[in-house]
Amino acid sequence: MSKTARPARPAYRCTECGWEAAKWVGRCGECQAWGSVAEAAAPSGRSAAGPVTTPAVPIGQVSVAESAFRSSGVPELDRVLGGGLVPGAAILLAGEPGVGKSTLLLEVAAQTARYQRRTLYVTGEESASQVRLRADRTGGVHDQLYLAAETDLGAVLTHIEEVRPELIVVDSVQTIGASGIDGVPGGVTQVKEVAAALIRVAKTRNITTVLVGHVTKDGSIAGPRVLEHLVDVVLHFEGDRNSRFRMVRAMKNRFGPVDEVGCFDLGPEGITAVTDPTGLFVETHHARVPGTCVAVTMEGRRPMLAEVQALVTHSALERPRRTTSGLDSSRVAMVLAVLQQHCGVRLHQKDVFASTVGGARLGEPASDLGVAVALASAHFGASPPHRTVAMGEIGLAGELRRVRDLPQRLAEAARLGFALAVVPSEPRDRVPGGRRPAPRTVDGMRVVEVADLEGALRVLGLAGDQNAPLPPGPGY
Repeated sequence: MSKTARPARPAYRCTECGWEAAKWVGRCGECQAWGSVAEAAAPSGRSAAGPVTTPAVPIGQVSVAESAFRSSGVPELDRVLGGGLVPGAAILLAGEPGVGKSTLLLEVAAQTARYQRRTLYVTGEESASQVRLRADRTGGVHDQLYLAAETDLGAVLTHIEEVRPELIVVDSVQTIGASGIDGVPGGVTQVKEVAAALIRVAKTRNITTVLVGHVTKDGSIAGPRVLEHLVDVVLHFEGDRNSRFRMVRAMKNRFGPVDEVGCFDLGPEGITAVTDPTGLFVETHHARVPGTCVAVTMEGRRPMLAEVQALVTHSALERPRRTTSGLDSSRVAMVLAVLQQHCGVRLHQKDVFASTVGGARLGEPASDLGVAVALASAHFGASPPHRTVAMGEIGLAGELRRVRDLPQRLAEAARLGFALAVVPSEPRDRVPGGRRPAPRTVDGMRVVEVADLEGALRVLGLAGDQNAPLPPGPGY
């Protein structure tokens, strides 16, 4: 008696990331989402060969003329995208509520319309009259810019058929619902279906599509993780509510680099590009001020200078306060420990306050030396030399480690008129016995290389009784 083959058991699949399991589990083993694993239908059999849409050709014969970059009219956004908007590309722009996503995309739509390219702006969160009021305020009214207020996917596809635009902006993908699909708009199934349908139209009709996405309270994009895999570009729009400064970061980009950022200024008249944002984060001091130091950080490929300010006071509390703003509190705590252990800066009974100017956020380790100089300056009540920048990562042993893109950082500091830069020395150039290498000059700015934090404080005259400041030179 022959044994009959048992039918294949259906697997269980995560609706957010596609992870499969042999049995049901409450939490996805890949994306760690709860309640997203559901039973998937068993495969019906082998797939038969079908017709092809276009024949396969050698890659050298594929034309790239249809996928050439087109300027969005916003230079800073073009910088992040790698050159501009690509026809047929699907772009996801995410950000916190009120950060300015709709204002930015309305400006992009208006600028595209001014190039005589038809644009369709679909709003699911506001009425058409509300968007028109914003367009009047920002100067975004144009005959080639079409506006539709819809929340149904079928209606949106009909608008695309009638308008035949070259750019579509959907604000936002979580507000559009597809009839016949289970779930409410914004749910996992609905978002997947809506995004897939819009991306399918974008690819077949060669239309650039920009989708606005919501974020959760922890800052990640709301909805299924597969949404980020479907699109070609993922952009994050960041900004502080207390500041007009905004930044766009590329988290994924199939057409350009992912380490670029764009800087914008959000005001009552709309959003404008900021090509040189350094002045927003550096306070102009006409004299030497204790407790301040300028650090150089890299935002993508762009060097930016930011001022760090520190205040050290005697504490009457059993546990002194450690307050930071714009800085990583854990790295500031590490810098305080290194200052006390290796440089003799006793701060265990002092309240320490450290912040940045203009709402800048410094999370890069290269800003460690600037933070340490500001703290030591505030502790001793002595200011570092005027027009000084400091950059370098501090190790737990008190050594200074080299940072990436050092020539670009030095060139930016020299361009802005700084006279002295303190940087880590190369390991092979470190001289035993505490002696410093001879200073060199970069574009008129003196560059001093030091091996450790204590040496950097001595160079700047912030090492207590063991000061050995660098002799002043021209312009110093």
